[in-house]
Amino acid sequence: MGESIGPSITIVPGGPYLVAGDVPLSLESIGIDDAGDAWTYVAGRTFEAAPSYALCRCGASSKKPYCDGTHASVAFDGTETASRAAHRDRAETIAGPTMILHDAKDLCAYARFCDGRGSIWKLVPQSDSDGVRETVAHEGTSCPSGRLVVDDLQTDGSALEPAYAPAVVLLEDPQKACSGPLAVRGGIPIASNGAAYETRNRVTLCRCGRSQNKPFCDGTHADVGFDDGMLAAPAAGIPTPA
Repeated sequence: MGESIGPSITIVPGGPYLVAGDVPLSLESIGIDDAGDAWTYVAGRTFEAAPSYALCRCGASSKKPYCDGTHASVAFDGTETASRAAHRDRAETIAGPTMILHDAKDLCAYARFCDGRGSIWKLVPQSDSDGVRETVAHEGTSCPSGRLVVDDLQTDGSALEPAYAPAVVLLEDPQKACSGPLAVRGGIPIASNGAAYETRNRVTLCRCGRSQNKPFCDGTHADVGFDDGMLAAPAAGIPTPA
């Protein structure tokens, strides 16, 4: 029997993302609460399981989310410009009494969880107040791109992270009427030309083809109104937690 292959994503220069290792693929929408703020993820369809598959990176495939080779005919520029430095080495920090926020601004995917019930940047300095810690933890861990990472000083000082299994999720943003990036979860290694990016629990990869921080999302999908043809209806009636 052959040796099993762990989850991985290989970026083809000028081409797609090659996902290997039996990684589940599904769709989720950014859900809003009764105040109109991004607050949760709403599960959508699950795609047929496959040991490996190629996902469109140029945004022009007629078989989204899968690659159909269109990148070769639309002169797609897949040049990677993102930093390969570790998140902690380039993130700005805001220290509060019980939490520290690490913010790598270049990774913003415009998901807006950070602004829901008060800006996370303003809340961290108040993290010793009732209810504020929970809000900071939720906003920080909900950030799909991993731009925001929160350390909890009341425990062992380690980062708060969702317990994600390896998966790729197509994000949809009904509130902004656009399709978002690929949310890569669970520490899947990402590499191109033999060089690896930092393996992280949460990252978002561009799939509209327009990011200026490839391979990562920079929120351009919202500016260009990217639509993958699977945009879900807005999630309504999600109650605001007490």
